[in-house]
Amino acid sequence: MSATIALMNGQEFASEDACNGQSPIHAIIGETESSATVILSRTTGPFKIPVISHSATCECLSNRGNYPSFFRTIASDYHQSRALAYIIKHFGWSWVGAVNSDNDYGNNGMAIFLNTAQEEGICVEYSVKFYRTEPEKLWQVVNTIKNSTAKVIVAFLTSLEMENLLEQLSTNNITDLQMIGVEAWITANSLITPNSFHVLGGSLGFAVRKIDIEGFSDYVIKSFWDTDFPCSQVERNSSQYALSCNTYQDLLLLKSDNEDVPEQRYASNVYKAVYAVAHSLHSLLKCKEKEGCERDLKIQPQQVVEALKRVNFTVKMGDRVWFDSTGSAVAQYEVVNWQQDSDGSVQFKPVGYYDASLLPHQRFVLNTENIIWAGGQLEKPRSVCSESCAPGTRKAAQKGRPVCCYDCIPCAEGEISNETDSNNCKQCPEEYWSNAEKNKCVLKAVEFLSFTEVMGIVLVIFSLFGVGLTVLVAILFYSKRDTPIVKANNSELSFLLLFSLTLCFLCSLTFIGRPTEWSCMLRHTVFGITFVLCISCVLGKTIVVLMAFKATLPGSNVMKWFGPSQQRLSVLSFALIQVLICVLWLTISPPFPYKNMKYYNEKIILECSLGSTIAFSAVLGYIGLLAVLCFILAFLARTLPDNFNEAKFITFSMIIFCAVWITFIPSYLSSPGKFTVAVEIFAILASSFGLLFCIFAPKCYIILLKPEQNTKQHMMGKVSSKSY
Repeated sequence: MSATIALMNGQEFASEDACNGQSPIHAIIGETESSATVILSRTTGPFKIPVISHSATCECLSNRGNYPSFFRTIASDYHQSRALAYIIKHFGWSWVGAVNSDNDYGNNGMAIFLNTAQEEGICVEYSVKFYRTEPEKLWQVVNTIKNSTAKVIVAFLTSLEMENLLEQLSTNNITDLQMIGVEAWITANSLITPNSFHVLGGSLGFAVRKIDIEGFSDYVIKSFWDTDFPCSQVERNSSQYALSCNTYQDLLLLKSDNEDVPEQRYASNVYKAVYAVAHSLHSLLKCKEKEGCERDLKIQPQQVVEALKRVNFTVKMGDRVWFDSTGSAVAQYEVVNWQQDSDGSVQFKPVGYYDASLLPHQRFVLNTENIIWAGGQLEKPRSVCSESCAPGTRKAAQKGRPVCCYDCIPCAEGEISNETDSNNCKQCPEEYWSNAEKNKCVLKAVEFLSFTEVMGIVLVIFSLFGVGLTVLVAILFYSKRDTPIVKANNSELSFLLLFSLTLCFLCSLTFIGRPTEWSCMLRHTVFGITFVLCISCVLGKTIVVLMAFKATLPGSNVMKWFGPSQQRLSVLSFALIQVLICVLWLTISPPFPYKNMKYYNEKIILECSLGSTIAFSAVLGYIGLLAVLCFILAFLARTLPDNFNEAKFITFSMIIFCAVWITFIPSYLSSPGKFTVAVEIFAILASSFGLLFCIFAPKCYIILLKPEQNTKQHMMGKVSSKSY
């Protein structure tokens, strides 16, 4: 600050003198570091003296309210800090460490980077800082880096802090870390030491564009010192040169400090700053070609500030110079990579660029094929807190840790994730289910009792066996139709019963196969009608037994009221009632195929919905009513005196029939999927076999094995015989 005030008040400034308010200068080019430039700009601000820096990049200096007369020929760190996040995002690194200088430059730049990293989904494992005069903090920073898991470090440091950090990392043998650097150190030759490549080899970073000013290097290194500082050519025997040397002693120390001269990065910015002031003064002094300038005009620093805002020209190396609304130049960076040549020398190889003046999708270009990574490796390092979650899993955040740290949880049944690092699993559509890998929705398996599966084949065999057995019995009865045992209890009802039993066995086949609209209506209605026909025949036979006994009583003519015509009519009447119920059922709310997705999640049960539960209950209830009535009548007739009392066998058959259907109801309600249909078929077959065996087996036994008992005398009880 003292030097700044001295500059503003003239060369003969002393502490006892007062500031006179008049500045002998119209512009200041400098400073190099942001913190020093902040002090300079705050001091000169009230006097409206323009300050043009060639390398102070702190975003804080863009505040025109605080620094109204500040300009710079370098871009603000706002662009560089955001570009750091973009390059990390580009390479897929989500877990990084961050180190910055504890000054205006580092703190402001790191704050912008951290905000951008959060927007881009990048997690920062740690963010630490130190200053060049704080060795304790530097030790803590090195210890943090050593104990971390991040393989990528964003180093927002000045070259001096980077030198300190490099020294400590080399001492602690901390290598193979991918350094991402900034323009302040990424091209600093002072960092190139015999051991530095072990730590910084493969570093990537943004550098000020390298611009070649023709003849500049030769001039700075040789001609400038020879022409303007003759003392640089020391002649020891000359007292005149010795006196001159004392005058320039401090400046001569800088003669060997030519670090940026070959690169010409910051030097070109100084060049632009000088020409910016020159163009401003040129316009203020109304300079014209051949006529010269108006030298009598008094120029105020404020006028230079306004003139700088209007500057727009192209310098010798082809660059356009102008300042934006914050006094900064457009952001244009080279992306450089620390590489080692075959001779062992370190080179800063350009591998891309960032140009904020271009369209968003054109600003950032990288040539990844030419990059050498940390440790001289050709393969890009990985730096993630958690490995990517494969398709079929989702990310689950770890409690108390950044969002980049997560566990991979398999998707639940019926959910999928078909992309890497999915935050959520998606529910499959209703008719779909997740595959084994949980990365694709596939159509659910449709389940129904088919003819091709084992259970379906077994039921078909039993059904056809029942049909065949019934047909054989019918053939046997037809061949023996003139025998007393067939004629007993109305042979016509026996044949009708055998026919209805055949239909009962066959109706079970309608329950097997893929349910369709017609098969659903057919299976339930045919089942109801055939079983009523069957029970009606059994009921008719029971009534015939009772009536036949009554007819043997003296004076009874009851059989004329229940002859063959009445028997046929009763069977038809009972069946017609069931037909009427079924017609109403099909008219009002018929059964239909239904995809049941509630019982199983992973498959669809294709079944026949009843349509009207009341109608189905009526069909079953009517069958049950006839069965109970038949059972009661048969039970009453079981003790009637007869050598062959058919009522006993009807009673047994009705007991089996009722037992089967009573146990069917809970089994039907509790069986899953196709087993529901299997239970229903089993009930149909079991009750049909029960009727067939109980009613016809004893008769077949006599016909085939005891033909001597198949006589009228034996049937009427006139021959002593064992009772059945």
